[in-house]
Amino acid sequence: MKIIHWIAAFMLSGSTLLAGGFTLYSHDLAGQLSKTEEFSGFGCDGANISPELHWSDAPSGTKSFAITVYDPDAPTGSGWWHWVVFNIPSSINALPTDFGNVSKSATIAAIQSITDYGKTGFGGACPPKGDKAHRYIFTVYALGVDKLGLDEKASPALVGFMLNANTLAKATLVSYYQR
Repeated sequence: MKIIHWIAAFMLSGSTLLAGGFTLYSHDLAGQLSKTEEFSGFGCDGANISPELHWSDAPSGTKSFAITVYDPDAPTGSGWWHWVVFNIPSSINALPTDFGNVSKSATIAAIQSITDYGKTGFGGACPPKGDKAHRYIFTVYALGVDKLGLDEKASPALVGFMLNANTLAKATLVSYYQR
């Protein structure tokens, strides 16, 4: 059984290599989230500021990008979507700190749709107190379409479906947070 896991891991890592090294980086993240990226609400009192993200080596044919932040450890049975951004023009390769604040993000034409908090924009980490450290998976998608044909009311599941149907490559960063 372990050999199957190694083969699967190799195959998944190969998709990044075939995409020419498409990579996601952040000057704000160092493996651990902080109070800066913690949600403000639901019993959490963080600043709710999205981190700076930048990416490089997108594959040829990329027409737009999308960003998601997902916590697979949330005690919901289906995880928790913290940020969903799409229709980022292919000429953009970075989002500044606090881009997830929709009142400050008008400089880049992109759509931030609703998260599992029921609001648009970035919704920071807010794991239950005393729970294990949660993983926050930041993913950038290189897409083969200019627009997904969705608006800010699109659910994370619908956006995810459209992302999977149009992804040329993706790159991830994982950070952890615990309260």
